[in-house]
Amino acid sequence: EVQLQASGGGLVQPGGSLNLSCAISSFSLDHYGIGWFRQAPGTEREVVSCISNSDPRTYYANSVKGRFIISGDNAKGTVSLQMNSLKPEDTAVYYCAADLFGCMYWKSGYRGPIDDKYWGQGTLVTVSS
Repeated sequence: EVQLQASGGGLVQPGGSLNLSCAISSFSLDHYGIGWFRQAPGTEREVVSCISNSDPRTYYANSVKGRFIISGDNAKGTVSLQMNSLKPEDTAVYYCAADLFGCMYWKSGYRGPIDDKYWGQGTLVTVSS
């Protein structure tokens, strides 16, 4: 059974950087796509980024493309999201998720895995001066 643990959130000034980490038991990018969603207060959950060993290898939402970098480490069983040039609109709770279909369905409007067991708890990112 896969278990996910997200960490690395915090308070950062606009223009700053944070690195989120998702530690995954039973981890292999050969078997799952691993990615991040976020949800700001009063808004719908939105897809952010995904990584997989099968095509498509990565996905980035347009809102984070060029600023965020996703990477995976099979040896450590982690997926990281390096967030640079942060903006106040990046403020949200960030959730990592494991997807049996890799990153195939990751695009705007995708709600992520249906089964709760493929989700980790959230980590809060606040971008504010």
